[in-house]
Amino acid sequence: MVDKVIEFKRLNGDLPKYAVVDGCRIHKREYIDMIERVNTFFLQMGRNPGSVDITPLEDVPVVETVLI
Repeated sequence: MVDKVIEFKRLNGDLPKYAVVDGCRIHKREYIDMIERVNTFFLQMGRNPGSVDITPLEDVPVVETVLI
């Protein structure tokens, strides 16, 4: 997902408003928070985490399921 977000930014000059992972919409502030937490973990531990919990931020709505 992160690679797709970065590619979108490279092509369009700005980050997308949301990303969709396994049918779930993850809003921009939520995925930025997730990426920052992974980067912090990597800097502290020297490796990527096994998983990342996506938790809604206080002022952002809960992650939505997108039906296609």
